[in-house]
Amino acid sequence: MMVQNASDLLIKPLENFRKEQIGFTKERKKKFEKDGEKFYSMLDRHLHLSSKKKESQLQEADLQVDKERHNFFESSLEYVYQIQEVQESKKFSIVEPVLAFLHSLFTYNNLTVELTQDFLPYKQQLQLSLQNTRNHFSSTREELEDLKKRMKEAPLTCKLPGQPTIEGYLYTQEKWALGISWVKYYCQYEKEAKTLRMTPIDQKPGAKQGTLDLTLKSCVRRKTDSIDKRFCFDIETNERSGTITLQALSEANRRLWMEAMDGKEPIYHSPITKQEEMELNEVGFKFVRKCINAVETKGITTEGVYRTVGSNIQVQKLLNAFFDPKCPGDVDLQSGDWDIKTITSSLKFYLRNLSEPVMTYKLHKELVLAAKSENLDYRLGAIHALVYKLPDKNREMLELLIQHLVNVCEHSRENLMSPSNMGVIFGPTLMRAQEDTVAAMMNIKFQNIVVEILIEHFGKIYSGPPEDPTAPPVPPPRVAARRHKPITISKRPLRERPVFFGASVEESAAERLGQTPNGGMEAPRPLHRSRPPAPRPGGDESRPQPRSEPELGKLGSRLQDAGVKPAARAANGVVTSPVLRTGTLQARRPAPRPGVCGREGDCDGVPKPRSHGDKPVITRPPVRPPDPPCRAPVPPKLEQRPDLIAGTAEEMPSSV
Repeated sequence: MMVQNASDLLIKPLENFRKEQIGFTKERKKKFEKDGEKFYSMLDRHLHLSSKKKESQLQEADLQVDKERHNFFESSLEYVYQIQEVQESKKFSIVEPVLAFLHSLFTYNNLTVELTQDFLPYKQQLQLSLQNTRNHFSSTREELEDLKKRMKEAPLTCKLPGQPTIEGYLYTQEKWALGISWVKYYCQYEKEAKTLRMTPIDQKPGAKQGTLDLTLKSCVRRKTDSIDKRFCFDIETNERSGTITLQALSEANRRLWMEAMDGKEPIYHSPITKQEEMELNEVGFKFVRKCINAVETKGITTEGVYRTVGSNIQVQKLLNAFFDPKCPGDVDLQSGDWDIKTITSSLKFYLRNLSEPVMTYKLHKELVLAAKSENLDYRLGAIHALVYKLPDKNREMLELLIQHLVNVCEHSRENLMSPSNMGVIFGPTLMRAQEDTVAAMMNIKFQNIVVEILIEHFGKIYSGPPEDPTAPPVPPPRVAARRHKPITISKRPLRERPVFFGASVEESAAERLGQTPNGGMEAPRPLHRSRPPAPRPGGDESRPQPRSEPELGKLGSRLQDAGVKPAARAANGVVTSPVLRTGTLQARRPAPRPGVCGREGDCDGVPKPRSHGDKPVITRPPVRPPDPPCRAPVPPKLEQRPDLIAGTAEEMPSSV
């Protein structure tokens, strides 16, 4: 019975604990090692990918690595959680079977009563401790599960509190006699002391390569297009000469390392560094001519030429090769090694990095003022004069470039590059302000206008210097106040206003300005075409010719004989001419006579609704009591020709 109790109470519970808890932990360890090996092997392949591959391929590789990293992270959390659970549960899962076996042993027979009584206080204390331990395990287990969930949701970071500041895996570029290799290190960086400890991971047999302790001087991010690897940054140390290139595991990991090391962004250095290479010399002219010939030979019809940007690495390579002091200009741009984007970007880069722009700092302000003028003729004349005030080399370079831009714009249907587009591209390139101020930024559009004018009027500007090249023409005085209109270089024809039938030029102008015949102002009237005068019955349908002065005099006397007053004083005291009032109020549409139908169809004094094209008749307040309803008879000769009254009264001058 004692052996049976030992088997049931002691051996079997311990065996179950070993199989269930410790065995399950071993399975978790195997899964963790398998996922870790899979992740790091894929990470190595991913880090060896070239940065020149297509963006879609790199993004797909990043997604696969992130997926494997997530699986590895979860496996590591599960493994650590299981180890913690075994370490805590063995405190009571092993002690409880021992306690149960001892209790059964002491209570087996009556001979052990004294031993049982002596064992009782220890037994009670142990039971209490076991209960507290189990309760503590239950509460701790809930906290651990919550912590595991939060760690799965939170992003992976390698920054740890305390020392060291940051640690993790980095690859280092090692240069050997037979080439370059990348060695994996486990690195620990302490920010306060600026010390970097690098421990090699892949230790080769027989190699004496130990831990390296380096003191950091600087850290700079490595540009993607400057190296074939991704996620790289350079450091400088006191112990090693030159720079050490390190590769992080991802872009986020590189940011963490650079933040800990106070890393900086790279500064682009121009390949043209010597002062003599920044001037307009023979090599510069040779470079510009070769670029122009290459563009006009094989890329003048390329869509977006000079707008699309080439690779930065290729531009640096071309400029370094062309401006090499050993063999300057010894580069064939017609070969297939250089594409159009690289050539155009190199040309723009060379012009932008001259010590002084092609259109010099001295004339910058005058050129901008000329472009701001609203008078197109003055603008062209001023720019024409200022071009010939440039130095000889600058004017020669400008003529060479503008001639090329004119040739490019002639193929605008294929390359979609108009003079305005070229102005936007070459405005800041050919003329720029000496200081970068807010005013200089506001004047960029006027720099574009100057280049646009040079392209559109190239033939006139470079046909010869102006008559007086010493000083630009004086701008014409502004007669009227400036209206807010956009400054452009286009000359649009003025819109023609409609011509009114039966009205003189002076009357039409007075009507447009809203001026009454007596000199007052009235509200503007809508512009409508007047109906042409009715044709004469049985006669010529053309408009009657203006009458001579004797005929106008006879007509005036006839109108006076018909009962029309020579002058009348208005209510406001202004003397108005009855002839002009007749022209403005009655000449367009004569009033119908009693009992006779007029040409508008008004019968028996009943007005017909006015058509859309007729002007409204303006009625004025009477200056005297109204006349009797019957009107004075019109002379027979004029009665037969109402169109003569309508046409002549309008053309009659106010002096009549």
